[in-house]
Amino acid sequence: MKYSAVLTTVATLAAQVVATSVSGTAEGFASSVTGGGSATAVYPTSTDELVSYLGDDEERVIVLNTTFDFRETEGTSTDTGCTPWGTGSACQIAINKDDWCTNYQPDAATTSITYDNAGSLGITVNSNKSLIGEGSKGVIKGKGLRMVSGVENIIIQNIAVTDINPQYVWGGDGITINDADLIWVDHVTTARIGRQHYVLGTEADNRVTLSNNYINGESDWSATCDGHHYWNVYLDGSSDKVTMKGNYFYKTSGRAPKVQSNTYLHAVNNFWYSNTNHAFEIGEGGYVLAEGNTFQDVTAPVESSSFAGELFSSSSDSSTCSSYIGRSCVANSFTNSGDLSGSTADVLSKFKGETVADADAASTSPSTSAGQGNL
Repeated sequence: MKYSAVLTTVATLAAQVVATSVSGTAEGFASSVTGGGSATAVYPTSTDELVSYLGDDEERVIVLNTTFDFRETEGTSTDTGCTPWGTGSACQIAINKDDWCTNYQPDAATTSITYDNAGSLGITVNSNKSLIGEGSKGVIKGKGLRMVSGVENIIIQNIAVTDINPQYVWGGDGITINDADLIWVDHVTTARIGRQHYVLGTEADNRVTLSNNYINGESDWSATCDGHHYWNVYLDGSSDKVTMKGNYFYKTSGRAPKVQSNTYLHAVNNFWYSNTNHAFEIGEGGYVLAEGNTFQDVTAPVESSSFAGELFSSSSDSSTCSSYIGRSCVANSFTNSGDLSGSTADVLSKFKGETVADADAASTSPSTSAGQGNL
């Protein structure tokens, strides 16, 4: 009995060591991030305590080992929404946020809606934090995370953010980054989000790495009315540098990602599966280096009608990249999909001298390695 008790204690302590430390290091632009460093781990037990730990000025390692459900914690609002994408049961309805329906969809039918207030604005995350999940236990429901107003040095790893007013556009975002630096989001699952899974706002987000995340677009409601989420990753900053590596985009239909406004994006070794519309949307000021990615059953890997930025998409192991990033680029792969047309070597100059992630051969491995619980 004593021997068994010792083994149990050792196993418990080992689990705590794993749970209280960040796994691995960031690649690419946010490679120097340290988050909460070696601060003593804290374990919030309520939504209020979680908000307090994330929003204070202390360097912290915050461990989630349960579900924090914010739904119904801030009441509900009843308003008039609009139905620009149709009135079927599978179509999202838009909240008239900032008179969006009134100004941009004046001909759309209107309807009364009731949405959860908690989803409208994410939890403020201040500088020098590591937010990590224990196994598959750390879940935040009904509210996203928000890193804004000059915060820096933040790691979010191995958690899930889910169920933010999924039937309503403008119902809330999963991960918001705006006017921030050194942000690493890794092995995070986002699912059933009303608006964007990830949104980088119009101010500078200097160095961001999004790696091994599972963007689960499967939903009962979508703007394309087909169970595939349209609003996924929106990169709209000023002098933003974003590494997007090893992420899994599942059942999306657009903006996966949308890139514009002087954003440098290195998209490497991501996997898009079952996209019914377009993956990349590259607007003016979007500079994209795409290599080692896999597209399977994707209608359009890039939306051609709105293409106004620059893209280098490697269709073979290209030595063209060597003089810019110090190695050859790795070929992208396409199965039952279109291709990434509009490639130009000019975009490579944007990445010269920058810290870029390594690339492996294109594969479908993110389908099993990305997201919460797959560290």
